[in-house]
Amino acid sequence: MSQFRIERDSMGELKVPADALYGAQTQRAVDNFPISGLTMPREFIRALGLIKSAAAQANADLGHLKKTQAKAIRKAAERVAGGEFDAHFPIDVFQTGSGTSSNMNANEVIAHVAAAAGCKVHPNDDVNNGQSSNDVIPTAIQLSAVLTVSEKLLPALKHLQRTLDKRARELAKVAKTGRTHLMDAMPVTFGQELECWSAQVASNIARLNDALARVRKLPQGGTAVGTGINADPKLGKAVAAELSRMTGVRFESAPNLFEGISTQDAAVELSGQLKTLAVGLMKMANDLRWMNSGPLAGIGEIELPALQPGSSIMPGKVNPVIPEAMAMVCAQVIGNDTTITIAGQSGNFQLNVMLPVVALNLLQSIEILANAVMALADKAIAGFKVRGDNIRSALDRNPILVTALNSVIGYDLGAATAKQAYKEGRPIIDVALETTKLSRKDLLRLLDPLLLTKGGIKGGSAGG
Repeated sequence: MSQFRIERDSMGELKVPADALYGAQTQRAVDNFPISGLTMPREFIRALGLIKSAAAQANADLGHLKKTQAKAIRKAAERVAGGEFDAHFPIDVFQTGSGTSSNMNANEVIAHVAAAAGCKVHPNDDVNNGQSSNDVIPTAIQLSAVLTVSEKLLPALKHLQRTLDKRARELAKVAKTGRTHLMDAMPVTFGQELECWSAQVASNIARLNDALARVRKLPQGGTAVGTGINADPKLGKAVAAELSRMTGVRFESAPNLFEGISTQDAAVELSGQLKTLAVGLMKMANDLRWMNSGPLAGIGEIELPALQPGSSIMPGKVNPVIPEAMAMVCAQVIGNDTTITIAGQSGNFQLNVMLPVVALNLLQSIEILANAVMALADKAIAGFKVRGDNIRSALDRNPILVTALNSVIGYDLGAATAKQAYKEGRPIIDVALETTKLSRKDLLRLLDPLLLTKGGIKGGSAGG
């Protein structure tokens, strides 16, 4: 048997692998773009299948497609959405900027699968009925982003928040040295530190939900330039309604279809919120690395779970691998946002022409953030141990605790006391017994680290 078959499109005949479910237009793109070896993401292909299924149903309901054809297209498209034919989506991400090649890839695969099931449909006239690559691809970007954030990232962030809140409750009364400029500062509790991280996560969840409100407004129905040429005026709303039914997520037709085709503003906004999330997560990851540092020559406040050997040459070394992975993910997301920002600027007149790279980077950011967040919660935060002896030793030697005496002895005497404690390497309470008129009982009360984490003024007037 021949390894190839002949397929035809408007440009003529072309050899296609005999077992390929796609046709000539897909093959032309494979031949034209041997660039990166990166193909379109799984979630994007899923979205293409869902859109083709929803469009077939809408066109049938509106009288523009035979019900038998619509049924065949829907069955094939939903198999595409389910991932059954991912191997037949071979086109490189770095292709035509409209993503036309990927749209036709979906049309051809669905048409071939439908034909194999006994219903002949045309990839352009039937599968692509009332559609253009120029509205399908932006819709696929938005649909896939909404579903991936909703199904993966938001649940992961909520899990991280619950994990942080649980550890914060457990460590609510464990005081530790606070740090500003990486230098010793007034004490905080572990609970307060973890509550801060939890608040960051909550703010990022709110930001993502706010951005999703605009990403859920789909440009489907605008066809070539936003006017809706060759599409039923009711098609966009019908497709949005069907996608809502299919996914359980509320989508709507964009009030201005030109906006969603000529710009990628919604994707740029969502990517910006992912970048903000990445910045916050990198702070958490690096704080964990600092607190875990040592175990002898570093800060050594916590001990992260030991997950794997840390060195090929230094026996017994264990590294903070999960926070390191989290930090690298954050760096990647920040870089992806730069690519999406540049791509968003590349909308000339009625069409953005960097759509595939927006899809790649946006979906990668969502996916790797979701996965890394789960690892951070379960393999770092949930299981770290507090090294109480190290924490108490650092607190006892922290001269900055003298800040609590400002209202009693004044700033100048407090500064002199702290400097003497630093110079002599003595606990602040011992030095303060010599430099102030306060008793040990008063100093123990005024310099209680846990009490100091509650804020407020601890003493009487200056000079008392």
